[in-house]
Amino acid sequence: MIYFDNGATSFPKPFSVVNAVNLSFCEFCANPGRGGYKSAMKSAEMIYNARESAARLFNADAENVIFTPGCTFSLNTAIKGLCRPGSHFVISDLEHNSVIRPLEKLKKMGLCEYSVAEITPDDSTTVNNFASAFRKNTVAVVCTLSSNVFGIMPPVEKIAREAHKNGIIFILDAAQGAGYLPVNMKKDNTDIICCAGHKGLFGPMGTGLLIISNNVALGTLTEGGTGSNSESLSQPDFPPDRFESGTPNVHGIAGLSAGIKFVLNVKRENILSHENKIINYIYDELSSLGNVILYTDFYDGIPKSPVLSFNIRSKPSEETAALLAEKGICVRGGLHCAPLAHKKFGTIKSGTVRITPSWFTSEDETEFLVNCIKKIAN
Repeated sequence: MIYFDNGATSFPKPFSVVNAVNLSFCEFCANPGRGGYKSAMKSAEMIYNARESAARLFNADAENVIFTPGCTFSLNTAIKGLCRPGSHFVISDLEHNSVIRPLEKLKKMGLCEYSVAEITPDDSTTVNNFASAFRKNTVAVVCTLSSNVFGIMPPVEKIAREAHKNGIIFILDAAQGAGYLPVNMKKDNTDIICCAGHKGLFGPMGTGLLIISNNVALGTLTEGGTGSNSESLSQPDFPPDRFESGTPNVHGIAGLSAGIKFVLNVKRENILSHENKIINYIYDELSSLGNVILYTDFYDGIPKSPVLSFNIRSKPSEETAALLAEKGICVRGGLHCAPLAHKKFGTIKSGTVRITPSWFTSEDETEFLVNCIKKIAN
C-alpha cells in the first residue's frame, strides 16, 4: 500500500506510537483518578505527562490541555460552550463541516447566527473581511489553520489580533496542520485550539485535543464523573476536569503522547520541509500535464500547507481515486467534508482528488504516484 491520505489520518504511525498503545494495555490498566493504588496512579501520571508534552508543543498551560475523542468533538465543545441565545459567530469560507454543521444546528434552533468571511490572497483584505462581519453580539471567530482541501493558510495571527481588538474570542481549527505547522497559543493570540490527534500528531484515531486559554469561560458539552469533587452534584469549574467526564481513553492518550513526543523530537520544521519537498515535486510534475487541473499555485508566494488537490479533465474525482486505488495508491476523492471550500473553488460538483504526504512518504512512492497519474491522464 502506498499511502497519500494523511489528511484523513496519518499512516504509518511511528513505531513508538504502536509500542505505546500495545504496552498501555499492561502498564496503564487502571482508571486514572479513580483510585489511590499504584496502577491507577501510574495511569494518571502518564496522562499528566501527555498534557505537559502537548502544552510544550503548543506553548500552552498543561492544565488547560483537554483530551477529546477528536477535533470534531473539540470544535463542538468550543462552539456550543460559547453559544448563548443571540450569539453571533464569524467563520472563514474554507471551514470544514465540523464547524459549519454545529453552527447550522444552533442557527436552526434560534440560538445563534453566523457570517462567512472570504479568505483572499491579500492578508489586509482578508482581515478587513472578518472585521466587516463583526457585530456587537459576535462572540467568536472560527478559522482553519489550513484548508484540508486546498492547503490555503489564512493569516490566523492577524485575524486573531483583529478579533481581540473587538473583544472577540478566536478559535483555531488546527485539524490540518497541527504537528507540522507552527502553532503557538500564547504568541499567536489564540484563545482555543482544536486539533485531531490522529493526523499530524501521529496518534491513534479517536483522539483529539481541546486547548483553552485562561481567559475563556467555556460551557461544557458533557457532564459526569471526573474523579474530583464527587460530593458535588455540579460539574467541577476547573480544567481539565471540567471538560473530561467519564473514563478517559487511556490507551489512545498513551499513543497520542508518543506521537507528540515524536513530533517534538523530529521537529515540526523538519516534517514540514520534507512534506513540502514531496508536494512540490508532485506539483511540478503534474503542472506540465495539459489534462490535469491544479487548483492552487505553489509558487505564487502565498503560504500553503503540503496539501494538493487536482482533477483529470472529464473524470469524476472518485473515478480517478478508484483508478489509483487499483494500483495500491491511497488518495481521497470527493468533497472532503468541506462544501464551502469547494464552492469557493468551483468544485462542488466534481470534488477533487486530494494528495497529502507525511514524514514517512518516500521519494520512490512519490515517483510511482506521479507516473500512475500521468498514465491515467494520458
